Amino acid sequence: MFEFISDPGSLKPEELEAVYAISRAVSTAVNMDVVLDEIIRLTRPVFIFDNIVLYLRRGADLLEPAYARAIGRGRSQGADLAWGEATAQDALQSDQVVIRVEHTDNYEEERMRIQYQLGLPLRWGGDQMGALVFIRFGGPSFQADQIRLSEFIALHVAQLLGHDTLVQRIANLEAERRLDRLQEDFIATVSHELLTPLGFIKGYATTLLREDINWDPNTRNEFLSIIDEEADRLRELIENLMDSSRLQAGTLRMSFQPIRLDTFLKDMTLRAAARQENLQISLDVRHPGIQIQADPTRLAQVFDNLISNAVKYAPGSPIQVSLDKKDRQALIAVRDSGPGIAPEHLKNLFKRFYRAPSNNVTVRGTGLGLFICRRIIQAHGGEITAESEPGVGTVFQINLPLERTINRESISFRESAL
Repeated sequence: MFEFISDPGSLKPEELEAVYAISRAVSTAVNMDVVLDEIIRLTRPVFIFDNIVLYLRRGADLLEPAYARAIGRGRSQGADLAWGEATAQDALQSDQVVIRVEHTDNYEEERMRIQYQLGLPLRWGGDQMGALVFIRFGGPSFQADQIRLSEFIALHVAQLLGHDTLVQRIANLEAERRLDRLQEDFIATVSHELLTPLGFIKGYATTLLREDINWDPNTRNEFLSIIDEEADRLRELIENLMDSSRLQAGTLRMSFQPIRLDTFLKDMTLRAAARQENLQISLDVRHPGIQIQADPTRLAQVFDNLISNAVKYAPGSPIQVSLDKKDRQALIAVRDSGPGIAPEHLKNLFKRFYRAPSNNVTVRGTGLGLFICRRIIQAHGGEITAESEPGVGTVFQINLPLERTINRESISFRESAL
């Protein structure tokens, strides 16, 4: 065993040149395997070895091979990730450079069956991160100057590992912070959105039940209408939460059937006009008779949401729905001429719980609507995108395949990452 040393003055000029080149490679590293390959390329002209194995520490006593290369004579010996594991363990436990010689059968007749192993512990910031093992087949044994060079290589590999660990820790902390903030925002938003209609329902119901006042029929009907509208709002919120939960669990089901898009969109626009007083909504069908396989209930949910969003965020703006066809795709657009959406918010529109800021303080929502819309459209094999120009308006574009093979009447889909 050798004490771990690092005196650059003890290196030869060509070895120092290799160390400086390795330092530059590590300082600009973006990928562990790539920089280790570069270290091998820079080192081997001045430090001959046949195999190199990097072991990372997993737990108190477990070492796991993370990188291995067979070079030169190592290729003909059948590179094995297990090579040098005992040497790596010794280097880690002793916290010193370790030299070990291992023999396989008939090594007296064939010197290539003798393995000279050099193991170096990897430390960074007081932590033991693993071990680096160099292997030679048939000798010669590692000399003192080669061991000094290998120490510098190990030092740079440890630096690289330390950098990766730090980056990962920062990423994990940031992800946890975002998750905590998302959960807090979600709880606050959902609580507010649920309590608002409940407050209306409770307030007007309590008012109607007062025995000291006789309400006239018009006032009573007005109060009951508000209760009815807020109950519908509450049901919509709960349904969105349930759909979002089903999407995350992969249990949202689709029941496909043939539908004519022009007829379907006509029904959607007529229904929207009936629900929204003074709503200006038009339908432009450029290719009538387009038929697709779709779940009409879920597709209606998408268009109800898009039209409702246009009414909320672009009040008073006319809404135009268009249907076109291109390259075996049905193209549907929902366009308004409202205030538009700033570019920094467009990329987040379809994220779960995301709500774009609005100057309209009466706008309510959980940020689930567009998230659900995208997942429904993706379940139909299509895609939905948004384009907007502040002061000009916003357009949501939906592309749906004209032909779709459905083997079952009802299918479910799972999103691997929501």
